[in-house]
Amino acid sequence: MHAEYKVPGGKLVVIDLEVANQQLSNVHLAGDFFLEPDEALEDINRGLTGLSAHASAEDIAAAVRSALPPEAVMMGFSPEAIGVVVRRALTGARGFTDYSWGFLAPEALEPLQQMAMDQVLAEEVGAGRRGPTLRLWEWAKPAVVIGSFQSLRNEVDADNAAAHGLEVVRRVSGGGAMFMELGTAITHSLYAPAELVAGMSFQDSYAFLDDWVIQALRGLGIDATYKPLNDITSPSGKIGGAAQKRLGSGSLLHHVTMSYDMDGDKMVEVLRIGREKISDKGVASANKRVDPLRAHTGLSKAEIEDHLVSTFRSLYGLSESTVTESERERVSQLVEEKFATPEWLNRVP
Repeated sequence: MHAEYKVPGGKLVVIDLEVANQQLSNVHLAGDFFLEPDEALEDINRGLTGLSAHASAEDIAAAVRSALPPEAVMMGFSPEAIGVVVRRALTGARGFTDYSWGFLAPEALEPLQQMAMDQVLAEEVGAGRRGPTLRLWEWAKPAVVIGSFQSLRNEVDADNAAAHGLEVVRRVSGGGAMFMELGTAITHSLYAPAELVAGMSFQDSYAFLDDWVIQALRGLGIDATYKPLNDITSPSGKIGGAAQKRLGSGSLLHHVTMSYDMDGDKMVEVLRIGREKISDKGVASANKRVDPLRAHTGLSKAEIEDHLVSTFRSLYGLSESTVTESERERVSQLVEEKFATPEWLNRVP
């Protein structure tokens, strides 16, 4: 069995192993990481040998720590990263480059259509009718998008949202509210088989799926980092956040919204951002929590989007795709039967 795992912000970790009598055997760890002393590599291999093939990532990491000598130094990886790559080998996980990725260019959609499109495309990937896909969003009108489990009245000032012409919709993934004015945000979705993140915890999968975005932003000279559980940040504040949904059909929906520009005053009029949430970020106001991409570069929103797509293409490959007629019909059906209904919007009052 073989697996590879690029540690977010770190190095590549590779494992080759066999399983005999439900135990790990013939274990060989490799990668472009740094490890001292040299002998520690064999210590790790011996520490993994004999472990149960059903051991959790946490158990594997603990075995690595026990096997390492006290003076060992690991750079660019960790016992936890070894736990992830071993579990990925045991579960037959695949990497980004194992797939042929399609790209859906931005298409202006109504907010309710955006919500339905995410569900439809993820379901199509799970059913095997669509290959893994990267989609860039574009908005036909402004909106507030709340997470699947957020309280509508606690999160949104409905009167102010209406006064500013913002439609309020609820998405299928968890996470926090999104304040979306036209031309002010960059949003993308990934639709992939769940095996892409096999062997990973939710936290590990967020970092893994957002690593290419971090690389793209750093390529623009932005000091971007990943902050658990689901934030992309700079030293000045939050750039964006991710949300994820794993569908029973065996597919994964992962989407990220980053602020390009924003009207912070309007945002705090519409979103009921509590003092606890603001103080948790160590700032005095919601305005200062967000660090728009426009503040970092003179590039237009479209130029930044082009750079994101080019980065993904250079790392993993990408070919043009289109939304099929049957997918559009299913989107229209879901808008009517689910996303536009009061029952869905008010599922958490």
